[in-house]
Amino acid sequence: MKKALYLLTFMSIFAFTANAQNQKHHTAQGAGPMPQGSKQINLGLGFSNYGMPIYGGMDFGVGSDITIGFELGYQQHTEHYWKHRAFSAAAIGNYHFNRILNIPNNWDFYAGLSIGYISWSHSWDHDGHHNEWDGDDYNSGLGLGLQVGGRYYFNNNWGINLEFNGGNRISGGRVGVSYKF
Repeated sequence: MKKALYLLTFMSIFAFTANAQNQKHHTAQGAGPMPQGSKQINLGLGFSNYGMPIYGGMDFGVGSDITIGFELGYQQHTEHYWKHRAFSAAAIGNYHFNRILNIPNNWDFYAGLSIGYISWSHSWDHDGHHNEWDGDDYNSGLGLGLQVGGRYYFNNNWGINLEFNGGNRISGGRVGVSYKF
């Protein structure tokens, strides 16, 4: 958990530092979907039947309607004497519908695919007996996923997002913030 929080903190600091260097470029591009060459960092919480995942990632504009990126996620779930932990890493690609649907720039609606890996580990602790192992009881491994979501940018840099997903991700959906630089 500490490693995930350190990673999210590092990514936040990186985003603020990059903003200071790219303020002139970003102001010209305005809010809305990401034009080619732009970058965006995403942080937030997921919702799931197995704990509350945290996630962080980055998107890169590679075309007027297409982004690619990566994300990392972590969650922990405890039931009785069992503790389950999951770490995920995925490559993501999204198509943004704003241009073809003529949606205002302060909104961003997208759908896409992801491919990634989830690693589950489990531990058991009862009456002073502790056992820990990596296991596939919760489907560790490589997988494909789908996502559909939207963002609302309340200024040129900051937005809030809501996304629903399934497949290789550790949550069924998420809410968070996006920072474009």
